[in-house]
Amino acid sequence: MKFKAQIMDEAAVERTLIRIAHQIIEKNDGTDGLCLIGIKTRGIPLAGRIAENISRIEGVDIPVGKLDISLYRDDLSNIADSPIVSDTSVPFDVTGKTVVLVDDVIFTCRTARAAMDAVTDLGRPARIQLFCLIDRGHSELPIRATYVGKNIPTSLSEIVSVKLTETDGETSVSIYEK
Repeated sequence: MKFKAQIMDEAAVERTLIRIAHQIIEKNDGTDGLCLIGIKTRGIPLAGRIAENISRIEGVDIPVGKLDISLYRDDLSNIADSPIVSDTSVPFDVTGKTVVLVDDVIFTCRTARAAMDAVTDLGRPARIQLFCLIDRGHSELPIRATYVGKNIPTSLSEIVSVKLTETDGETSVSIYEK
């Protein structure tokens, strides 16, 4: 892979997550019945950061869960013969709640579809919303994010790399050429 450009540094990512926390609060008229579920891998720390921002803004702790959608993917046989599944941990009832799914990059929207299937297996939320830090285009399904950190039109030969301190030791968003 060849480095092409850095799109966001750590400060830009933090500003975006604060803005998104405000948008989530505003769109939902507060925090009643709100919960966040991060999609493995980088959606989990992003959900935690958004929850911390909401807590600082509203003084309310929002429940946060983590979701492994491996077994819900429609391309499961293309990924591995025996997918490795980590624990999904949603220690609260989603029934009747506003669930905000959190992911780092939305590309084909197949991860978002799989996450919605996984959440509805846990209960019947009042609504499901989607946040992605980066929307790079190329959706293959009629799904779009409710909240987007940054839209970055990309070619299919490009790779968007999101790095977070919790998983990668640094926070940034970059584009690489395959």
